[in-house]
Amino acid sequence: MSGVTQRHALELSQGAERLGVALDDGQQERLLAYLALLIRWNKAYNLTAVRDPDEMVSRHLLDSLSVAAYVQQAGEHILDVGSGGGMPGIPLAILFPQRRFTLLDSNGKKTRFLTQVKLELKLDNLEVIHSRVEAFRPERPFAGITSRAFSSLRDFTEWTRHLGDDRTQWLSMKGVHPDDELQALPADFSLQACHLLQVPGCQGQRHLLILRRTRESDRH
Repeated sequence: MSGVTQRHALELSQGAERLGVALDDGQQERLLAYLALLIRWNKAYNLTAVRDPDEMVSRHLLDSLSVAAYVQQAGEHILDVGSGGGMPGIPLAILFPQRRFTLLDSNGKKTRFLTQVKLELKLDNLEVIHSRVEAFRPERPFAGITSRAFSSLRDFTEWTRHLGDDRTQWLSMKGVHPDDELQALPADFSLQACHLLQVPGCQGQRHLLILRRTRESDRH
């Protein structure tokens, strides 16, 4: 696989083990194949600001896998908003083949890349949508909605409120704890949980914030 070395494979397997994520051989191979595609396409498509393949294992693959336990609790059908190069949606789709993942992005180059990953890795549980988030109208609410550095918490919740209901979990991956953003949350959203993420090889803080939308009747 172009650009992917044995060192990357070792870093991935050891990092996943430290996260408590059990990868079988097929999942390990698919994650490394995804990394190879990301390295190759990034040269022309500018999918991620991280250029060094050595950094991509920790900052993309392991960072995405660090929320696995919480996404698993969120339900069967997960939406990844502003998916970009496919984080965290693609690593999670590889990890949970029995769950369905929809990856949404308004950038045509990025959705072409995501579609290529779906085809090459044969990810039948993955759907790629090229659309602006406010124009996307799914048939039913999602059980979980994830974002990684997509926007402020206020914008994230306001732009996606029509995609979930009072049973949906909104899972936002952040760096430092966003106190100011939490203060600016819409009135019908509240913080359900905040988890400090320990991502092997990543410097700096990582947090996962889980938000819920309250029903009108619960606010009176």
